[in-house]
Amino acid sequence: MTDFSVVIPTYNGEKHLPEILERLRSQVETEGFSWEILVVDNNSSDRTPEIIRQAQTNWHGRGSLRYVVETQQGAAFARQRGVEEATGAWVGCLDDDNLPAQDWVARAYEFSQSRPQMGAFGGRIHADFEVEPPANFEKIIGFLAIRERGDHPSPYKPEVLSLPPGAAMVVRRQAWLDHVPAQPSLGGKIIGGSMVQGDDWEPLLHMYKAGWKIWYSPDLHTHHQIPAWRLEREYLLRLIHGSCLAFCPLRMIVAEPLQRPLIMARTVLGNTYRALSYWLRHRTSIRHDTVAACELQIYLSRIASVFYFLKGRWQGKFQFTPPVERAKAAAVHSSKASQE
Repeated sequence: MTDFSVVIPTYNGEKHLPEILERLRSQVETEGFSWEILVVDNNSSDRTPEIIRQAQTNWHGRGSLRYVVETQQGAAFARQRGVEEATGAWVGCLDDDNLPAQDWVARAYEFSQSRPQMGAFGGRIHADFEVEPPANFEKIIGFLAIRERGDHPSPYKPEVLSLPPGAAMVVRRQAWLDHVPAQPSLGGKIIGGSMVQGDDWEPLLHMYKAGWKIWYSPDLHTHHQIPAWRLEREYLLRLIHGSCLAFCPLRMIVAEPLQRPLIMARTVLGNTYRALSYWLRHRTSIRHDTVAACELQIYLSRIASVFYFLKGRWQGKFQFTPPVERAKAAAVHSSKASQE
C-alpha cells in the first residue's frame, strides 16, 4: 500500500504523455511519503503503449510507473479502473493534457491529510490557450474544466452541481470503492459517438450522498492545454450540449425521491423561460457570437436533460444502485498488486 497514487486515463495520448510524465518525474517535496503513477490506456491505437514502455525503462523518478489497459471505452471506465488498480489511500486523477505544477503531488498529499470528512477535492486549473479565445469567453470557460475559486480553501456545493472537474480531482480511494457504483450511468465521451458528459461528477455525487465532503484547495495548480479546435463554435456547442444533458441525471443522484418531480418541473419551466428571454435579448447576435450561442445552448440542453433522464430511467439506465461487490474487487486488485 502506498500513500498516494496518480492515475492518468488516456486515449491516443502519444502527444501529451511524454510531457505529463516528465512533469511527474520531476515532482518536488515528495520524500516524506510513498507514491506511484498509473497510466490507464483506454484502447489507444497510437504509440501510447510504446511510449509507456520506453518511459518505464528509463524511469528514475521517486514514484513508480505502472500501466494497465481498460477495454471498456469511456472516460468513466478508465478512471474507475484506475481507482481500482491504484494502491494509494488517495488517488489523484490527471487528464493527460492537464500539466501539474512541480509540487502538485506534494500539495495534493498534504491537503488530503487535512480534513477527516473529506472524500474528494480539486484545485486551481489554469487555461493554456493555443489561440486567443472569443470575447466574453469567461462566461463559459468552466465547460473546459477551468477553475479559479480564490485563495482560500472552501467546500463545494454538490447539491447544486458545484464540483471540481475530473481533469485534476483527488479522491479518497476507499470512499470511492464503498459508495460509487461499479457500473457508471454516465460513461464519458465515447469515441465516434455520444458526447454526454457528467462522468467525472457522478462518483463525487455518490460519495457526497454517503456523507463525504468535497473541497477546493487553492495551492493545487495544474495547467489545461487547450488547442485551437476546442474553441471552435461547433465543438463548443456539442461540448455544452453533452455537459448539460447530464444536468438532470446528476441532480437526481442526491435528490430525495419526492423532490425529483419538482426538480424536473423547475428545470423545464425555468430553463424554458430563460431560453426565451435570452433569445429575445440576443437574437441578432447569436448567429455570429459563439459565446451567446453557447449560453442559449445551456438552457436548451438543460431542458433536454429531463427527457434524457426519463428515457434512461425507463430503459433502466439511471437506477443509482449502490455498489455490492466493489470492496471485494478492490481487495483482489490489492492482493494482485502486492504479489507483483
